[in-house]
Amino acid sequence: MNKSYAFMIALIVLSASLGAFLYKQMPEKMASHWNAKGEVDGYMPKFWGLLLLPIILTGCFLLFVFIPTIDPLKKNIAKFRRFYDGFILAFVLFMFYIYALTIAYNFIEFNMTYMILPALGILFYYIGIMLKHTKRNWFIGIRTPWTLSSDVVWDKTQVISGKLFRIAGIIAFIGIFFGEASIWFVLVPIIFVSLYSIVYSYYIFQKEKRKK
Repeated sequence: MNKSYAFMIALIVLSASLGAFLYKQMPEKMASHWNAKGEVDGYMPKFWGLLLLPIILTGCFLLFVFIPTIDPLKKNIAKFRRFYDGFILAFVLFMFYIYALTIAYNFIEFNMTYMILPALGILFYYIGIMLKHTKRNWFIGIRTPWTLSSDVVWDKTQVISGKLFRIAGIIAFIGIFFGEASIWFVLVPIIFVSLYSIVYSYYIFQKEKRKK
């Protein structure tokens, strides 16, 4: 096991331990969901409020670690495995941060949206870095019928999508300065990046097809 995986497992264990340690101090109904304005609009029993996220985090971590072992193109994943492992670390840190915020909110109220946006921005930015180095595979990256059909289309799509993800990350970070409109600084860029990546991959595929 490499050091980064050991650190991630330690974070997962820490999250569960933190929940167990604070169990008696938490309210019976924990705030667990927030609207776009950062206001609470959902609660759950403290047992699940403290346990659910560590369970989800554990499942996601195991899934991400397992994926490279079953991909038919695992040799391609090996070529950017350093960046993929970096993404797993970024995701685990992000989820641990959300868990810590959830616990903290139940002691002292604050605007959850403002606290999450910077972390989302950083996560999006790193996804953009990873995409730049991603090689064709069945699970990781911008996967459309056209990227999966051609290494050229795959590489070009990942590069442009990576740039757009990094820009989306910066925009999400800036959103904290725009009050109640901040959520749109996340939704609009991500929707745009998703749609543009699909259309772009089709365009490049047709362009490459005409060259043959």
